[in-house]
Amino acid sequence: MTVDPTWPAYPIVSFLGFIIVLVPLPWHLQAWNSGTCYYMLWTALGCLNEFVNSIMFARSAANIAPVWCDISTRIIIGQSVGIPIASMCISRRLYNISRVSSVMVTRAEKRRVILQDTLCCVFFPIICMALSYIVQGHRFNIFENLGCYPAIYNTLPTYFLVYMWPILIGVVSSVYCILSLLMLLKRHTQFREFLQSGGALTVSRYYRLMALAATEILFTIPLGVYELYSNAIDGALHPWLGWNDTHFNFSVVEEVPALAWRTYPKLLIPLEMSRWVLPVCAFVFFGYFGFAEEARRHYKLALKVVSDRFAFFRLRVATRLAPRGELPSYRLPSKDILPPYMAYPKPPAAAQLYGGDSKIATVSLEDLATKKSSFGVDLSKVPSTPSTPSTPYSAGSTFSDRSFASLPSTPGDAPRERR
Repeated sequence: MTVDPTWPAYPIVSFLGFIIVLVPLPWHLQAWNSGTCYYMLWTALGCLNEFVNSIMFARSAANIAPVWCDISTRIIIGQSVGIPIASMCISRRLYNISRVSSVMVTRAEKRRVILQDTLCCVFFPIICMALSYIVQGHRFNIFENLGCYPAIYNTLPTYFLVYMWPILIGVVSSVYCILSLLMLLKRHTQFREFLQSGGALTVSRYYRLMALAATEILFTIPLGVYELYSNAIDGALHPWLGWNDTHFNFSVVEEVPALAWRTYPKLLIPLEMSRWVLPVCAFVFFGYFGFAEEARRHYKLALKVVSDRFAFFRLRVATRLAPRGELPSYRLPSKDILPPYMAYPKPPAAAQLYGGDSKIATVSLEDLATKKSSFGVDLSKVPSTPSTPSTPYSAGSTFSDRSFASLPSTPGDAPRERR
């Protein structure tokens, strides 16, 4: 058992790649960018596969999960074709847009484009997985600290059934990308007006997709050529002697310790490069689309939703933990809660209001009308009823329903008690 220099860096990086590459998925689904969505899904699936392998087979090469290794090896073959062909679908769509011939507006045309991308990005990788079984020498290999890898027999049909597809797809994608750039330089003004006329694809998103496609081309073709070269020089090219010879003793599982493959550069470089390229693709994609304007808008919306949910959760917890009859100090206002108490100034005493040395000043209603209240209201301007008799009134008396009821309502009426 040897020490893995990439532990625990690689599991962390691969898991982060699995998370961040799926962040822009919702708004690309909303924009019907099927090629971009398949690129994210294949990259995320590859990162998740490598993360599980790095955890499960850390410091071990034992065959502890044979079913998982059968699935994992198919994912490795599928992603080697799925990611490049998704990039080719992106380049093809950009080329169709750069021609500025028509706008994809109807739902039938959108379904047709999605169907084409699905055939390329889903069914074609599945076909490649099935074709790889023809040249599969035994069940699979397990490399310590790396995990499961497909066991491909080094024979001539292998290069046509497995190794040539990334290079061929990269060449086709390069042609689409170059034609898109030429059309963009030739009809720049018309193309910009076309993108600004409306639709989900903006000018900024188009340039970012173009940059992603160009970056993918720069990596796909060189890596495909290097994989082809490394497998060619790794060992002798065996002749194809038929199905039975290739699949003889097929159930064998080779368990390779880290000391063996890390001290062999012809294995070390291709193996490490094949697994590190997946998190690189994830981080490159997030760098192009994770900081765009629509991404920042969705981040703000998600942050607002999370903060509102967190505030509601804190309110419920505080309400349940508070003693019965006692509300928390930050409870939201409600219509059932009375307004806060406000202390009003105490009115002046009767002697201060009307003057005099007596504790209680007795004035008539006519004299009261000539005075001014403590609030600055001129009572002389208050209209009076001529028929109201000038009844002496004590300013210190207490107001009550009975005292008002004792006043005559009209001249000649006797005071009556309220019932």
